[in-house]
Amino acid sequence: MNAALTPETPMITGAQATLMALEEAMALDPRVIVFGEDVADPEGGGILKATKGLSSKFGSDRVKSTPISEQAILGAAVGLAIAGKRPVAEIMLMNFTTVAMDQIVNHAAKIRFMSGGQTGVPLTIRTMTGAGTGNGGQHSDMLEAWFAHVPGMKVVVPSNPADQKGLLLSCILDDDPCLFVETTMLMRTKGPAPPPGYRVPLGKAAIVRPGSDVTLIGYGRPMFDVVAVADKLRDEGISVEAIDLRTIVPMDEETVLGSVAKTGRAVVVHEAVKRFGVGAEISSRIHETLFDKLKAPVQRVGAKYTPVPFSRPLEQAFLWSANDIEAAIRRTLRA
Repeated sequence: MNAALTPETPMITGAQATLMALEEAMALDPRVIVFGEDVADPEGGGILKATKGLSSKFGSDRVKSTPISEQAILGAAVGLAIAGKRPVAEIMLMNFTTVAMDQIVNHAAKIRFMSGGQTGVPLTIRTMTGAGTGNGGQHSDMLEAWFAHVPGMKVVVPSNPADQKGLLLSCILDDDPCLFVETTMLMRTKGPAPPPGYRVPLGKAAIVRPGSDVTLIGYGRPMFDVVAVADKLRDEGISVEAIDLRTIVPMDEETVLGSVAKTGRAVVVHEAVKRFGVGAEISSRIHETLFDKLKAPVQRVGAKYTPVPFSRPLEQAFLWSANDIEAAIRRTLRA
């Protein structure tokens, strides 16, 4: 659930939420260490200041800036996790995780299984991505489906600052490798600050708008449009149940399937390209489990099947829109 909002609730950005979680985790557990490119204070405390002040407070032994080598960052992180630390490794942009896929897929995700459960890898990989800022195809891809396809990895995508803080803290304190995806535009977007100690359990979705006519499932930045469309259609007498997955793996199938069983209709929205994405998996699970209860085929909304354009008009055409979400809902209601 989201943190409670009162008139006195301060507002924070996603970057500040990350900093809150890191600072709290480091104070709770001396095994938590943070490293990545430019994360220490002498190098600026991160490109969006999400680690600012940590090296000054906790020392250079626990907060280290690294060379520009994703393979080295994640290779060291896996080794430290095996040795008993809880590393939080920052890969500045999600596209750059491709440089270190061997360390993530063949080592971090598999060591628990290959050791017969004797060796855990309590590693959190923080990375940032997302289109809409004109950063081009090599800096903007949402690749969460790649990692969701790897047994042994947990994949988390928050949609607001409170959840960003609560989910990141849960990842850091988890005993298995977690990929934590911070959306570029949300890092600068403000939302209510959560109270100290606020945590969001992994694998638990949030029903952000209850409804009875259609289930609308999303995560990450599209949740802003998901909520806006749900509120707009409510004024027309269409009751939309909006679900924020928050965690891709483990997925809260109970909440998703329970909602669709009630409404009989579903639309899945994500920022990543539509083809072969998380939405396809959710759609398949719904059809396989609830085929006899569905009143219409599951609809999917996502980005176009092309690299993210650099041109701003083309980038906007590449992305989903609130109109796309609304049109998908109306298609399910006409079926």
